[in-house]
Amino acid sequence: MIAIGSDHGGFKLKEEIKKYLEEKQISYKDVGCMNEERVDYPNIAKQVAKEVQSQKCEKGILICRSGIGMSIVANKFKGIRCTPCHNEYTAKFARLHNNGNVLSIGADDVTVNEAICMIRIWLATEFEGGRHEERIKIIEEIENENMK
Repeated sequence: MIAIGSDHGGFKLKEEIKKYLEEKQISYKDVGCMNEERVDYPNIAKQVAKEVQSQKCEKGILICRSGIGMSIVANKFKGIRCTPCHNEYTAKFARLHNNGNVLSIGADDVTVNEAICMIRIWLATEFEGGRHEERIKIIEEIENENMK
């Protein structure tokens, strides 16, 4: 299950991504927004992060105009590794080396096709482990020290 959410700036792209997920029979939970009326992106990012953090959803996708604000909020949650990605290369390495569990996309920076290609590779890429596992452990130690 994937948690997906957007602000008003990412709404149209989110709706296209949902069509792709449905076509591929990938389960998702849409936490909002539900139209193009103005919303505060931190509230949406919080909902997606909580879905992933609680393990109700395995992964999350966030969409706003730049992908930056949403990723900042999501990364405030322990255990969340939200990666803003702009192309297939960054999406692949978000999973391969960083075991990213939330993908953040800037709707103003990509076409629908580019976003779907990023999601496709992000979902298909497995975490490589090895030396990268040690780095994830360091990140978790930092979280434990600073997220009380």
